[in-house]
Amino acid sequence: MAIMERQNSIIRSNLFRWTPAGRALVFVLSAASIWCLLAEFYGLCSMRTFTYAILLPATALLVLITAMDYFRGDRRLFRAVMVGAVGGLLAAIAYDLFRLPWVLGAVDHVGPNWLRLPLFKVFPRFGAMILAEPFTADQTDSQFTLAAHVVGWAYHFSNGITFGVMYMAMVGDATRRSWLWAIALAVGLELGMLFTPYTRFFGIVPAALFVAVTLTAHMIFGVTLGLYSRATARRWATAMPAAA
Repeated sequence: MAIMERQNSIIRSNLFRWTPAGRALVFVLSAASIWCLLAEFYGLCSMRTFTYAILLPATALLVLITAMDYFRGDRRLFRAVMVGAVGGLLAAIAYDLFRLPWVLGAVDHVGPNWLRLPLFKVFPRFGAMILAEPFTADQTDSQFTLAAHVVGWAYHFSNGITFGVMYMAMVGDATRRSWLWAIALAVGLELGMLFTPYTRFFGIVPAALFVAVTLTAHMIFGVTLGLYSRATARRWATAMPAAA
């Protein structure tokens, strides 16, 4: 009986509900995905070490907290995390679809020069870093293993998903906050890409065309995330009753 009461007390704790403290915890756990890459950039530890020691446990804890709120809480945290995760995934897909013409132009060497940018080159490198597979700066995509491609793309989409969850943790209630905050977040991500070692680390020249395309792509990410989150949060707020 005492154990059950202790479990219920933990579940009812503000740290595991959609309170400022709970939102801060969700934000920190979600941010582990992007910090995985930043840790490598700044020499804190390898991306592989961070993935296994911090990212995967943080993700598991976030899933556990979300499940706890669904089954035993008021489901506000569950709804917010789900809205952010789906919104972030859809935004990442929209982001990539916008960039696809430049990628195809670079791969097939077709079209004008301004329509050729290898914008997907970092993905297999993400995977190689997580898998501890060596690679060189001039290595082509076809020279990476299939595992590096799969893991790299999975990591890329994990960033999109967690950015969506982080956005919901920041705004709290997407039905009351302007969706334009999602664009502000996306522009911040663009600035982070430009002012961290990202471009230098992956041998990318941040020319005007690159900046214009990636900034537009990030704004599309923000618009998709913001509009989806607002619409879905409003629909779920009325359609899904809170747990008893």
